Amino acid sequence: MSYMKALKCRECGKEYPKEALHVCELCFGPLEVVYEYDKIKGVLTRDIIEKRPPNMWRYKELLPIDGEPSVGAQVGYTPLIKSDNLAKALGVKELYIKNDAVNYPTLSFKDRVVSVALSRARELGFKIAACASTGNLANSVAANAAACGMESFVFIPYDLEKTKIMGTLVYGATVIGIKGTYDEVNRLCSEIAGKYGWAFVNINIRPYYAEGSKTFGYEIAEQLGWKLPGNIVVPMAGGSLITKIHKAFKELHTLGFVSENKTKVYGAQATGCSPIINAVKEGSELIRPVRPNTIAKSLAIGNPADGYYSAKVMRESGGWGESVTDEEIIAAMKLLAETEGIFAETAGGVTLGSAMKLIEAGRISRDESLVICITGNGLKTQEALEGKLNQPTIINARLQEFDDLVKANGKEYAVKA
Repeated sequence: MSYMKALKCRECGKEYPKEALHVCELCFGPLEVVYEYDKIKGVLTRDIIEKRPPNMWRYKELLPIDGEPSVGAQVGYTPLIKSDNLAKALGVKELYIKNDAVNYPTLSFKDRVVSVALSRARELGFKIAACASTGNLANSVAANAAACGMESFVFIPYDLEKTKIMGTLVYGATVIGIKGTYDEVNRLCSEIAGKYGWAFVNINIRPYYAEGSKTFGYEIAEQLGWKLPGNIVVPMAGGSLITKIHKAFKELHTLGFVSENKTKVYGAQATGCSPIINAVKEGSELIRPVRPNTIAKSLAIGNPADGYYSAKVMRESGGWGESVTDEEIIAAMKLLAETEGIFAETAGGVTLGSAMKLIEAGRISRDESLVICITGNGLKTQEALEGKLNQPTIINARLQEFDDLVKANGKEYAVKA
């Protein structure tokens, strides 16, 4: 049974049928899924959730599909890691990493939103899936479409990381590289969606697609023993993820699954593409578009669709926003790997680097619990680290040369008697 009530304009409140719609015909505001929470209260409990398989569909009553999920049965329920080594390095009391760098099947949180989008698209009768992407979404649409037997068309800026392009082509998707920024790619895709009627997950299927991000927040609460963290830092590209994590926390409180909702929500961007952070710091409700210039290509959206709403979440929750340079991104990626053994993509460096600056500025209390969201795997953005790491030491296969190397290192190592 579905508890999805309708689509509703986030601006004027007009309701629409549960179809492939994403913009209000009256005020051009974005549409969002609304649910019958009173009915959900009667059928969904924490005990029921905990007895279900460990994947994102354990929260299916709060997701926008009419029947059973048909895509992504193994997606989600990624680790929430208590990160004591990193906490010590940052000087904070209680720190967790929510690690979607190991999400199935394409190693990013995008597998959550795509699973929901394609499950809903199939219910609506679509045969072809498509997207505009900065990389991770391209991988996920191609992989999940292949797994469920849909044809896929993927549109990307032509100069994305080679590993992300290869990680899309391998699934047999039709990949089109566009000479331009993501924002130009997205504009073209809006025209194509209108003409060809395909299921563009982040355009005409966007209201359903975006809801998949809520599972990121549900899992954090459940993995903390049905408690919410004091603070959470979230990377922002289009701005949807941060709003849906916030929505997830509100829903859990509405349903009585958590006793209070006082989480302060913080956004993170690269300084080379930080239109949302700029607005927050300026106290402005206007998101001024920028032309991206950053190694964090997965976050390089200069005109974010949910920029206004993500800035609103930060302000209303008592949080804030911060941005980091490319050099700070690399340093944070290395710190996370060296302290916790987690290799995050450049977006992870943005999130951790921003969290570090927020802590140092006193925006995030060192005595409150903190969750840092890692949304993609470092294997996808290895190019960013070229020339930034120590290189292997080369010796001949002789013990004496290794002994000399150990002595030159100047450290004491145990030697078996």
